[in-house]
Amino acid sequence: MLKNIKTYFLICFFSIILSNSLFAETVVLKFHSFPPMPANSNAKFVKPWGDKIEKDSGGKIKVEIYPAMQLGGAPPQLVDQVRDGVVDLIWTVAGYTPGRFPRLEVFDLPFMAASSLATSQAAQEFVETVGAEDLKDYKILAVHVHAPGKIHTKDKLIKSVDDLNGLKMRGPTRVISKMLEGLGATPVGMPVPKVAPSLSKGVIDGMVVPWEIMPSFKLHELTKAHTEVSGDRGLYTTPFLFLMNKAKYESLSDDLKKVIDENSGMALAKLAGELWDGFEGPARKLAVDAGGEFHELSGDALKEMKDAGDKLISQWIKDANSNGLDGDTLVSTARKLISKYEN
Repeated sequence: MLKNIKTYFLICFFSIILSNSLFAETVVLKFHSFPPMPANSNAKFVKPWGDKIEKDSGGKIKVEIYPAMQLGGAPPQLVDQVRDGVVDLIWTVAGYTPGRFPRLEVFDLPFMAASSLATSQAAQEFVETVGAEDLKDYKILAVHVHAPGKIHTKDKLIKSVDDLNGLKMRGPTRVISKMLEGLGATPVGMPVPKVAPSLSKGVIDGMVVPWEIMPSFKLHELTKAHTEVSGDRGLYTTPFLFLMNKAKYESLSDDLKKVIDENSGMALAKLAGELWDGFEGPARKLAVDAGGEFHELSGDALKEMKDAGDKLISQWIKDANSNGLDGDTLVSTARKLISKYEN
């Protein structure tokens, strides 16, 4: 009888030890971002990525998703939250923190962007090489961009640069706000979650965004006039950052680091590029179905806009040089990389 009791307690003891050991091996990664959960970035990019990480790690890694800034703070604080270990993973817009990533900012410049696929791969190679200093404090999962942005207003169709004169236009980043200013608009900087209420209250007359993001915030219901540009280079794009806390990554066992590494880098940036290009068509159709009015800039009107963009690029190069960077090299490298991945 005593022997059976001892055996029972030994079994319980080792069961508890084994259970605790298995539990301890599960690494929970907290992911934080500003878009709502239905947004493409969360539902169709980060969540599938997290599911694959969990599968590839045999359940040893679990990703918890906190969208819409549920863990507190504002979108510009996300890069600090992941750097400081407040959260483990973030997805955000690089330009929400002006001056923080001065080299990568080159991808914000007007008429730089090709497709999301080509430009995302270019941006990823850029941060792995000439732009590496910008992200040295993070574990880079992927850097990618959206498809070229378009001009959207509540009711005024933009057919020329003059049509932008005096309009209050939302710009997502410092460089893009300067671009809008150079085109005669009054730029109003704000993260995308603030755009819908700002349109409704008359704080802004319109904005520049890609089609992709509009359904998530119902912007196609608040704007009726949409302007696109012709040619192989879009009006603008902006880089997105999918980052991991560096210390958290370093704390992982070698086998779990391998899982992260095999699901990040150029392959992930390429996947993001393919996804974001694919998001454009269905989102644009919603604006068509809503009765939107459309115009494609070409000819002299497009040339005038590109000339204004060239002035901004020249000024950006001068500013970069004055800050100890090689602006010409950054611009030429970004352009060469985009062309490389177009082929």
